[in-house]
Amino acid sequence: MILSDTDLLARLRGGDLVVEPLDDPDLQVQPASIDVRLGREFLEFQRANIPCIHPNSEAEVDEYVSETIVDEGNEFILHPGDFVLGTTKERVEVPPDLVAQVEGRSSLGRLAVVVHATAGFIDPGFRGKITLELSNLGTAPVALTPGMRISQLVFTEMKSPATRPYGTERGSKYQDQTGPQASRIGGDDEFHGRQGGPSRDRDTVDEEADTGR
Repeated sequence: MILSDTDLLARLRGGDLVVEPLDDPDLQVQPASIDVRLGREFLEFQRANIPCIHPNSEAEVDEYVSETIVDEGNEFILHPGDFVLGTTKERVEVPPDLVAQVEGRSSLGRLAVVVHATAGFIDPGFRGKITLELSNLGTAPVALTPGMRISQLVFTEMKSPATRPYGTERGSKYQDQTGPQASRIGGDDEFHGRQGGPSRDRDTVDEEADTGR
């Protein structure tokens, strides 16, 4: 069941669902979603002088990205064909009985800006800011202003709460993230096995959400 504005406001008041700072509930709480705003931090992907990126090599991933912080009142220009990681201004806490979906705003979609490639699912138990996968599919640069409403979160109630929600008990890699995070796929169980490192028990393998992979 998707939560309506009435449900969302009740859960926010109850404190088990957290979206903060929610500076303007009248504007941000939509009929069946919550609008979240763009943060100031971006990770830009550089043209690295290497044959390819190995997902299990954190050093290669770090070499491939650089951080940009936009000053107050300035803009980030998203050029055609660009792919950058952004972040929400709001921090989110999802209770064990809810999941959330990151969706783009139609007004930005009509400018050919998309907010996620695959990382659109937020697990029960997730805490932190949401990393956005921003792309410009159009032919003209688009100016993005920190603080603008960039995407919306749709919350769905599960049939029963998760027994083992996203978090430190699962070894979740992106819990409590405070800004855009580059890929940490090298920490996945299958890469540990290939590298000869200790393999975790199958019951504790991290099956993280796309927002936390």
